[in-house]
Amino acid sequence: MTTYDEIFDNNRNWVASNSASNSDFLKHLAADQKPDYLYIGCSDSRVTAEDLMGVAPGEVFVHRNVANLVNNIDLNAMSVVEYAVAHLHVKHIVVCGHYGCGGVKAAMQSKDLGIMNPWLRNIRDVYRLHHEELDAIEDADARYDRLVELNVQEQCANVIKTAVVQKSYLNRKTPIVHGWVFDLKTGLLKDLKLDYEKMLHDIQAIYNLGDEPLFTYEQDPENPAEEIASKAKEESERV
Repeated sequence: MTTYDEIFDNNRNWVASNSASNSDFLKHLAADQKPDYLYIGCSDSRVTAEDLMGVAPGEVFVHRNVANLVNNIDLNAMSVVEYAVAHLHVKHIVVCGHYGCGGVKAAMQSKDLGIMNPWLRNIRDVYRLHHEELDAIEDADARYDRLVELNVQEQCANVIKTAVVQKSYLNRKTPIVHGWVFDLKTGLLKDLKLDYEKMLHDIQAIYNLGDEPLFTYEQDPENPAEEIASKAKEESERV
């Protein structure tokens, strides 16, 4: 394990190594950041965004918390999304979970975890939404892995619900929201290949924060969200 003093030696070596390979390294580092990516990941010490993505300083704006949650009343996460989209104009937002996530595992247990209870309740809500699928998975490890994936999917949905993301997509067709899972056993990233436009369309039917549709998308006549949104619009017009 690295000692406290060794950290500063490592820092000096890092500067020397990068400056040797790129004489403008520090100049670029001190310039304004213009990342294309916002990465929302877990605080787990084994999952570092820049390393697993293979990107340099300045290429990704990072927010991390326990179990990579995007909670609409978490001012930290909401401020990060607002700044990344409205000011940095990122083109992609990635929510990245990882198999073996301690936060997700803790949420699957019937235990009082003190101050962590309200935070992990967000993951338990994901389980509640998908309990039929999850309960049908007999293998506990496979069920655990699937909950990790479903948690990422729901956090992507929470990103899409924000006003700043909806407005930006209406005006610039960005950012695109992606769901990833990092596999600690293989070291590889898994793209969940979420249908972003369909998610955006379905979410807007309930969580629309503007007067205009984000885009045209073939409507599902059996989608209850469409019916609710249509009735709400008719009611507002009568008023």
